[in-house]
Amino acid sequence: MSVPNRPQKKGSVFISWAPFCSRSDSIIQRLGGTSYMLYAPLWGSRYLTIFFKYLQQSIQTLWILFRDQPQTVFVMTPPVAACLPVWLYAKLTRRAYIIDAHSGAFLDPRWRSILILHGFFSRRARTTIVTNSYLADIVRSWAASATIVSDVPVCFPEPVPIDVSGSFKITLINTFTRDEPLDLFLQAAGNLPEVQFYVTGPLVEADAQVLKRAPENVKFTDFLPGSQYVGLLLASDAVMCLTTLHHTMQRGAYEAVYLGKPVLVSDTELLRKAFGKGSVCVQNTVEGIVQGVREIRQNLEKYRNEVQSLRLEKLEQWNRVEAGLRLLLTRNGEN
Repeated sequence: MSVPNRPQKKGSVFISWAPFCSRSDSIIQRLGGTSYMLYAPLWGSRYLTIFFKYLQQSIQTLWILFRDQPQTVFVMTPPVAACLPVWLYAKLTRRAYIIDAHSGAFLDPRWRSILILHGFFSRRARTTIVTNSYLADIVRSWAASATIVSDVPVCFPEPVPIDVSGSFKITLINTFTRDEPLDLFLQAAGNLPEVQFYVTGPLVEADAQVLKRAPENVKFTDFLPGSQYVGLLLASDAVMCLTTLHHTMQRGAYEAVYLGKPVLVSDTELLRKAFGKGSVCVQNTVEGIVQGVREIRQNLEKYRNEVQSLRLEKLEQWNRVEAGLRLLLTRNGEN
């Protein structure tokens, strides 16, 4: 659990039941509050132990909230269980809370079955932040308020230089989750021996059989601390983020854009709109990935120039979004 030495008093805090989340950190830092990552890894995520994990994290959440006494609490979902102690605090103190709902809270089968519970908490929240209009429509169907915040300018740590090899380098931002077509990517990488690929993500979550199929030009970095992660992206010529799910935003691609790096993303309607410049949208097929990599390599300078323009557009967009969020924070009392 990450706890600053001096807690924020009567401002805003962001509660995330996760070991890390740059979106949570960036939102609350931009708004002048404090971010708390609460995660009890020793319990694991098994059905037999999840109750004890959530109980520990709930106690930690309530302890922080009653100690800091914030006027507004941001809480990340999934898991929706994180809303329970936040709702309880808001109910007892007549304070407000805002849910930042990631796409997995709506689309992942693990959480889709309990959307009715998410609706309960969203109706009592000041608003539920989502990344796109499709998810906003779901929230509004619950008779709840929805606010679209597609991305947030990232507050990067000081980068640590990373030694990389190869004349053209691409980093695949990866977490070894079910919506990432890693096997297809590895097959495509085998057809691109002239490109050096780096793949992020905690190897403890990886399928060992999939890793064995990696060609020689693919290196798995394991989980990288923030400074090293930024260093790797800066050392890369381009950054890739792939998903098989529609209506899913790619935070890693936004991070790359804010660092001025061209991106390759899966060809979905949402991602085409979000990354209209400085990017190549690829089909989730071996041939599609190969074609996308070759396109960005052959026209790298063009995509570098475009991504700088996209970065400025997104900063201007955030300024408007931030003004709206600050208005929400100025409202007093519970909903």
